[in-house]
Amino acid sequence: MKKNISILSITVFILLLSFISFPAAAGGSKDNGKTAERSREVVVYTYDSFAGEWGPGPELTKKFEIASGYKLTLINCGDGAQILSKAVLEKSDPQADVLIGLDNNLAAKTEKAAVLVPYKPAGADAAIPPELEKALGGTWLLTPYDYSEFALIYDTQSLTPAPKSLEDLTKPEYARKLILMDPRTSTPGLGFAAWTVAVFGSNYPDFWKRLKPSILTMAPGWSAGYGLFTKGEAPLVISYTTSPAYHVEYDKTDRYQALIFTEGHTEQVEGAGIIKNAKNPKGARVFMDYFISNDAQNILPLTQWMYPANKNISLPECYKKAAPHAEKLLRPDSKAVDAAVPIIMDALGN
Repeated sequence: MKKNISILSITVFILLLSFISFPAAAGGSKDNGKTAERSREVVVYTYDSFAGEWGPGPELTKKFEIASGYKLTLINCGDGAQILSKAVLEKSDPQADVLIGLDNNLAAKTEKAAVLVPYKPAGADAAIPPELEKALGGTWLLTPYDYSEFALIYDTQSLTPAPKSLEDLTKPEYARKLILMDPRTSTPGLGFAAWTVAVFGSNYPDFWKRLKPSILTMAPGWSAGYGLFTKGEAPLVISYTTSPAYHVEYDKTDRYQALIFTEGHTEQVEGAGIIKNAKNPKGARVFMDYFISNDAQNILPLTQWMYPANKNISLPECYKKAAPHAEKLLRPDSKAVDAAVPIIMDALGN
C-alpha cells in the first residue's frame, strides 16, 4: 500500500510539473521571438523635422533598410533637448538604440548625462572633417552628420528694415517682429542663446532684457517657429544660413534671405550617438556606419537643408545661390551656454 501511494504521488508530481512547464515554455518562445525581432530593428530617437514627411527620415529609412536588411524605426521626440531628456528618463531601460539631433551646444550636457557610448563609424577618417568632430567634444560620443551657421532669416517683402546686428533687434521698430525658439527645448533656440553669449559676453542678460519687447513668441521647436514665419506672423526668425536655399529650390523665390552680421555667427554641428546598453548595439553600429556614408549623406542637402558632414558630397546649385557662409565664426563654450539658459529665461520673466 505504501508503495502504491508513493508511485501515485510521483505521478501527480510529474503531471503538475508538466502543467507548470508548458506555459513557461510558451512564454519563453514568445520572448525569444521578440528578442529575435528586435535584433533586426534599429530604433532611433530624433526630432520632428528630421522624421517628418518632408525631412530626410522617409528616404533614409528606405535606403538603409535596403542596404542593411535591418528595419529602421524613427521616433519623433520633439527637438534636441527633448531627445536627450527622454534618453535620460529611460537610462535604466533604454528603448532606443541611437539618438539623432544632439548638437555642439548640448555636447557637454550629453557627456555629463552618460547615456551614450563612444563609437567611431567605419569610414569616418575619410569622410568627416576633424573640426566637426572636435566641435562635438572629439570623443566620438557624438558623430557629426550635418552643420550650418545660425542666422536671422528676413522676409524681404516686409516693411520692416533688415537689422544689421543683434543689437539692432532691441530697437523699437522691431517690437514683436522676431520669432525665436525656447532654448530649453530647441537646439536652434539654444543656438541663438549661444550666439548672444558669444557676442555680448557677461552682458548677455542685459541684452535679453532689452530684446524682450521684440520677441513675438518663443516656439517649442524649429518646425513650429519657422512655420509661423512663413505664414507671415513676423518678418524675422532664427534659423540657419542654409534655410533660404529651400525657398529657392522649391518655392522658386529669393524672398527669404539669411542676414550676415560682421560681429560673427555661431554654428550648429549636429551629431548622432549610440545609446549605452542599447537593445541592438550591433544594428546601431551598422546604422552609424551607413549614416555618414555617401549614400545617406547625399539625402541631406535637399531634405535636411544643412551642409552634410561628409566632405565628399557635392552641393546642389540652390546652396550656391542662397546659402551664404558667415565671415566670422564664434565658438562659445557649451558649458557656459548651458549655464546661461536659466539666466536668460529669468531675464525674460519666464
